[in-house]
Amino acid sequence: MKNICVFCGSSHGTNALYTMEAKKLGAQLVKSRYNLVYGGGSVGLMGEIADAVMNTGGKVIGVIPEFLVEKEVDHKGITKMHRVKSMHERKKKMADLSDAFIAMPGGFGTFEELFEILTWAQLGLVHKPIGLFNVNGYYDSLIQMFEKMVVEGFLKKENMDLLVVEMDAEKLLTNLRNYKKSRTTKWLDKDQT
Repeated sequence: MKNICVFCGSSHGTNALYTMEAKKLGAQLVKSRYNLVYGGGSVGLMGEIADAVMNTGGKVIGVIPEFLVEKEVDHKGITKMHRVKSMHERKKKMADLSDAFIAMPGGFGTFEELFEILTWAQLGLVHKPIGLFNVNGYYDSLIQMFEKMVVEGFLKKENMDLLVVEMDAEKLLTNLRNYKKSRTTKWLDKDQT
């Protein structure tokens, strides 16, 4: 792994712990010799993690759609910025650039990015580790929902297991590095097994 994509909020949230953990994750990425790929903004947790990586000597690759340049205030102090035309292009570009993915706390946009990459993994379109940085138990209810989906027969357990969940940045990166995906999904072609 070289590049890790982090999906996170363009807001800070109401608990200062989210900002603190974004900074810790940024510093840990550099310590573990990973580059950051992210949504390109300078605000909220997006800006915090980018600043943390840059301030500790790391490399940051941003991907931002033109129409969000002013709203998310594109980050001027990062290593490289890709400007794209749409949200679809943004997600595709981030996926192409990345070797693994992490979702931090965030809103609809973060959830949408997480669910799309999980769906791509379930369908066998990507074979890259996906982590959930469960800061302060932020994703506990979502994890319970996933468990209910399994019980109710809408999600296979092996597809739920595509997601590596951790509350500690260093442990999350270690678990992503060591992750071996089960390739038993029904969506894989015979030549992919």
